Amino acid sequence: MDKLQYTRDWKKEGIIVSIGETRVGGNHFLLAAGPCAVENSGQMSGITDMLSGSSVKLLRGGAFKPRTSPYSFQGLGEDGLKLLRQTADELKIPLVTEVTDLKHLDKVSQYADALQIGSRNMASYELLKEVGQQAKPVLLKRGMAATIKEFLYAAEYVANAGNEQLILCERGIRSFDPAFRNILDLNGIALLKHLTPFPVIVDPSHGSGRADVVLPLSLAAAAAGADGVMVEVHPSPETALSDGEQSLSPEDFRIWINRLSGLALYLGKAL
Repeated sequence: MDKLQYTRDWKKEGIIVSIGETRVGGNHFLLAAGPCAVENSGQMSGITDMLSGSSVKLLRGGAFKPRTSPYSFQGLGEDGLKLLRQTADELKIPLVTEVTDLKHLDKVSQYADALQIGSRNMASYELLKEVGQQAKPVLLKRGMAATIKEFLYAAEYVANAGNEQLILCERGIRSFDPAFRNILDLNGIALLKHLTPFPVIVDPSHGSGRADVVLPLSLAAAAAGADGVMVEVHPSPETALSDGEQSLSPEDFRIWINRLSGLALYLGKAL
């Protein structure tokens, strides 16, 4: 294989990514939250109530949902994008949402402040090249069975296309243990921070598939050197159309943000 180009040898100092007024990397610690998928206006009103006045600086949420089962909720499409944009504007924070297909790129770009490439599309190289030509930051999630080197090569598809405003997201990899949806790779966080100048954030919601371990995994990720944590929340997880079992309730979210904010500040990070 060719050697990786975007390493610490290329840029000793870490890259700081700007999403609107939100900064990721350096001494900036990102707190990002939102629903797995937009369901309706009532749900998003509840999300607004949950996040309002908090230290969350980036709204996450899906409008186009690539699901394993063709019978699962697939998202609201452009109607979902409109609700996400409305919510982000009400909260006065930027929005990141997933691009699942080249045919959706222009539409998603109209609404989003940052473009997410999900785990299932980490190896969609034509999509990576196209988002690399966009004038928006890119959040790239690690594939569920990807090695660290494969993940970094995917990142270099984006960077080689001209976009170095790139955030890497560790979101868990598949394992043999059915107790968890995935296994959050804390080794990978530390190694990515050592190898690359790009900010590294963590998604412990997908990394575990269980809301009851999101907090300790978030704290562990921060201690391992992550530049931020992104979680799924829902005003009523038991009624969620997707990923309710890994979404934080309003009470769990309050505990999560208080504990993680405290650790981030202790580590010398700015929220």
